[in-house]
Amino acid sequence: MIFGQDIGIDLGTATILVYVKGKGIVLREPSVVAIDKNTNEVLAVGQEARKMLGRTPGNIIALRPLKDGVISDYTITEKMLKYFITKVCGKFVFSPRIMICVPSRVTEVEKKAVIDAANHAGARKVSLIEEPIAAAIGAGIDIGKPYGSMIVDIGGGTTDIAVISLGGSVRSMSLKMAGDKFDDAIIKYVKRNKNVIIGERTAEDIKINIGCMYPKTVLERMNVKGRDLTTGLPVEIELTSEEIFDALKPCADVIVEGVHTILEETPPELSADISERGIYITGGGGLVYGLDKLLEERTGIPVMIAEDAQSCVAIGTGKALNHIELLEEGNAMKIKKF
Repeated sequence: MIFGQDIGIDLGTATILVYVKGKGIVLREPSVVAIDKNTNEVLAVGQEARKMLGRTPGNIIALRPLKDGVISDYTITEKMLKYFITKVCGKFVFSPRIMICVPSRVTEVEKKAVIDAANHAGARKVSLIEEPIAAAIGAGIDIGKPYGSMIVDIGGGTTDIAVISLGGSVRSMSLKMAGDKFDDAIIKYVKRNKNVIIGERTAEDIKINIGCMYPKTVLERMNVKGRDLTTGLPVEIELTSEEIFDALKPCADVIVEGVHTILEETPPELSADISERGIYITGGGGLVYGLDKLLEERTGIPVMIAEDAQSCVAIGTGKALNHIELLEEGNAMKIKKF
């Protein structure tokens, strides 16, 4: 039995990561819930529920209760959080303190929805931290220093771009262009150019295996299965990395444009820091091949993908548990490098 644990949660649109103080990341599962429509009963959560996406009978639906980085289905999010908290903590006597990261620029209503969901799921106290701040901490950046650092955190639902100095965001932007939109772009491209419909999971596999946002030197190929729109029958087609580059190019352009906009708004002294220190990419969406090369080419600034980019936000959220009071008082500049 564990008493009053401190937990950091990266409440992602595609994946939930849970960080326990003193243990590190203890859980990484898809943000998917399967429910019975007739009884409203939760049948599966996480990896088990993800296997059901697109494969359920009429009375069962597998859904993602978070969309574009915020809660779209409050009740299901609460049930999902309760499931994961219990899985991590077991039967607790003292409820855990929880820190949850949220996209920059979320509204007060969206923040309240996250806090209420966590409270009802069993939290003793809930604190929030902005994703770019958490990502910077997780990437090992000393956020308390008086120099500028640029973070581009690409998750499943949002891309958060921020310039951080003295523990806070000097300039920030949250784009609803991230991993899920990359998958959508691949689905639409295959439908338009191959006359074949593929599912979300297939699109994600394509993105991971041959996806690119900068031309690859060696052409890669992948066979995928879908449904022919003309005949309605199952069909197998071959896709190349060049085709997926064409599919993802508009998505990459939106992110590059966002980075340009933030750089244009950044004070000159901090801009000089960024050109010297570089841009850090975090988040699973940032692992698509070539995004770092594209950003470097378009901005002329060195671009680095953070070590363990997928876990940076969760690690930063967990480490920030040691400084809940400072963050709540707005004294994040006092947080030293971890």
